[in-house]
Amino acid sequence: MSAAGGTADFFYRESQRLGYVARSALKLIQMQKQHRLITPGAAVLDLGCAPGAWLQVACQNLGPLEKGGVVVGVDVKQKVKVPSAHCDSRVRTVCADVMTLMKQQARAMSPQERGFSVILSDMCPRISGIKTRDEAISCELGMHALSLAIGKIKVKESDYSDTIEKYLSSTEPDPDEDGVLRRGGNLVLKFLENEDVSGFSKFCKVKFKKVSLLRPKATRPSSREIYMVCEGLR
Repeated sequence: MSAAGGTADFFYRESQRLGYVARSALKLIQMQKQHRLITPGAAVLDLGCAPGAWLQVACQNLGPLEKGGVVVGVDVKQKVKVPSAHCDSRVRTVCADVMTLMKQQARAMSPQERGFSVILSDMCPRISGIKTRDEAISCELGMHALSLAIGKIKVKESDYSDTIEKYLSSTEPDPDEDGVLRRGGNLVLKFLENEDVSGFSKFCKVKFKKVSLLRPKATRPSSREIYMVCEGLR
């Protein structure tokens, strides 16, 4: 396949040429072009932010400095260095394990502790090669990001309840009822494609005005990752 056809090498070279620390920047750029998730002055929380490519793209979309806004990156790795290219003083990183991060702690990271207008989760399990295990961990990560965003999840009898109940235990205990995503806010979740993704999608369609599944062009051909783009928290 030629570079123009979108090989992995093409996207790697293109991200390098544009000054991004990883090819994943091009995935968020595509989502931003299609859905305009981040607006000038937004408050953005980036979960699983290493090595910092999404911090770069998020900051670029905050607009000029006088518009304000903030990008907070969280990662379990030793504090992630904010990339020098495409980032300014509005970007900072925090070393924390998202799986044990409480909503109160996340809210404290936001401007005036009012929460975030955009939450991005590019978290993915370290691939073990055991398909069912990797899929389950991927869903647990997605569930925790979702719970952090929208607050305590109450499951009603429906065609998605089995999926949600399966992963609810991974988000407890966090007594805080309220999520850290502001009303009208946007959420991006990454999953490894599996049968439970449709359950998450159905649940999110109740909570958000619009939900789309997207496999960005910069995704490696061998990867099973898919992004759920949720717009407009009800």
